[in-house]
Amino acid sequence: MQALHGRDIVCFSNDWDGDPLSKTHIMRILSRDNRILWVNSLGNRSPRASARDARRAWKKLCDVTRGVREVEPNIHVLPPLYVPAYGSGPIQVFNRVALRLQVLRAMRRLRMRRPISWCYLPTAAAVAGTLGEELVIYHVVDQFSAFSDASGAVAALEERLLRRADLVVASAENLRQAKTLINPRTVLVRHGVDFEHFRKALLPETRVPDDLARLPGPVIGFHGLLADWIDLPLVRAVADAFPVASVALIGRSVTSTAPLEGARNIHLLGRRPYAILPGYCKGMAVALTPFRLNELALHANPLKAREYVAAGLPNVCTDLPELRATPGCTVARTRAEFLEAVARALAEAGPRKAQSELMRGESWDAKVDELRAHVAALLEGRRAA
Repeated sequence: MQALHGRDIVCFSNDWDGDPLSKTHIMRILSRDNRILWVNSLGNRSPRASARDARRAWKKLCDVTRGVREVEPNIHVLPPLYVPAYGSGPIQVFNRVALRLQVLRAMRRLRMRRPISWCYLPTAAAVAGTLGEELVIYHVVDQFSAFSDASGAVAALEERLLRRADLVVASAENLRQAKTLINPRTVLVRHGVDFEHFRKALLPETRVPDDLARLPGPVIGFHGLLADWIDLPLVRAVADAFPVASVALIGRSVTSTAPLEGARNIHLLGRRPYAILPGYCKGMAVALTPFRLNELALHANPLKAREYVAAGLPNVCTDLPELRATPGCTVARTRAEFLEAVARALAEAGPRKAQSELMRGESWDAKVDELRAHVAALLEGRRAA
């Protein structure tokens, strides 16, 4: 049997119905040749007494009642009953037992045997390696303990998962170096990009959505989650430096936007469907990847940077190690350099085909081929041993 062909995969990841992330793209490609049991998010933090967390908890409870469902060919989603309270020993025991039983029941229903556990979250440590797996893979895409709202137990859970994993895949070089200290079977596979989707920004038939089209141009844009790792004071500095431009921020906000208040040329457009993001990119002159320089960002590999370049946009970024290694990104070390780079990018009047072509070889299919090669090497090494 070839590596990652005709296999059963249990994937512990974010909720399936969220915005497409690296995990979504990878599992969709693997589902062409394998069966996927996607286990919705177990969370990395305890819930707060907030309306947002209350709505999320209610939705998760409603999802649990729906049971396992096939959302796409060969992709089955399990919404697990799980209590995100990591400081309680009895609750951790309950989670471990209950989660294992739920996953095993779903596996029996789907007639899965000797699966590969493909873990994207440290909380998968509760059951990874107890499901009769052939392999346990930890695919790490963030420094989870560096999130401002992460539970204090996350680091210990991740260490347990790292030690249990047969293979660790890191999406950034800094992550690879950090995880290799615990598990030497750690490899680097950087993020890909949905190239064919985002290159639609260059097509004449792609329409710029009305809410962006009506803004005074040029448009300086961003799409993604507005969270505390985004440097909003830097975004405000861009808006102040280019008062005749419009700064359009497309995405849900989960942090204070106080630094943006009073700027008449900043427009918070909210979350928009993934399907129409190329249209928003088409209406931009330049894109921003303005991450704060902290531990989280220094281990990150921002997916949006590749999406901007695939859409043909000049992309001005803060100085993250992975963005230095990403074709088409202009990395600025200081605020002054950032503003100068935005000024130069505005003169380019993107999107441009030559910029988009820099991402042609970075598709998710190419990245899955890298993953297949690493798994094949692991299995061959086992056979040889």
